[in-house]
Amino acid sequence: MEALLNQIADCIESGKAELNSPFPPELKGKEGAYELTKKALDKKIHPDIILKQGFMVGMTKIGEKFEKGTAFIPNLLLSAKAMNRAMEHLHPFFESGEAKLTGTLVIGTVKGDLHDIGKNIVKMVMKGDGWNVIDLGVKVESKQFLDEIKNHDKCIVGLSALLTTTMMNMEEIINDIKNEFNGTEVFVGGAALSSQFAESIGSDGFFPDPHSFAKHFHK
Repeated sequence: MEALLNQIADCIESGKAELNSPFPPELKGKEGAYELTKKALDKKIHPDIILKQGFMVGMTKIGEKFEKGTAFIPNLLLSAKAMNRAMEHLHPFFESGEAKLTGTLVIGTVKGDLHDIGKNIVKMVMKGDGWNVIDLGVKVESKQFLDEIKNHDKCIVGLSALLTTTMMNMEEIINDIKNEFNGTEVFVGGAALSSQFAESIGSDGFFPDPHSFAKHFHK
């Protein structure tokens, strides 16, 4: 069992999604995360174990490389693609309740901003960490966040912005959320942001990369 889980983690770390995936070249013709996850389920390995000891281990490893500067955004995207492909086998177990999700994240790029690359990477990493992610897209207004929070009890919220002009819209959205759902945690991210700015607008935290965000919830 351990060897199979390690193989899944390695495939996700390297971005090997499935048998026919051309990347990485050294694994050409070998089974990827998709096939190995199916094997694990066939061997009656519980979906929670596959998620935590396979998927999450692989995403953590690529995240650590990214933090050290030995992996880059294309590597993160390939790893996330491999994880999402393998996750197709686990979705039915999450839907039935047999496997437990970490939580629900409602995420969106704030109003006025069309940039979504960073948001999409966060979404993929958090999915790999076992989160149910509700992606509201770009140019998201307060009302859209509020409506979704109503539908997902105990969710957390992620606000993304790239531009210095649009990141100012985060404060209004945070205030609206806190006024209506005082206990809801709201986190912010974006290239132009800082911890000081995040604190000044009343957010519950700022994370410079998606993996530090995911690790925050493993305390």
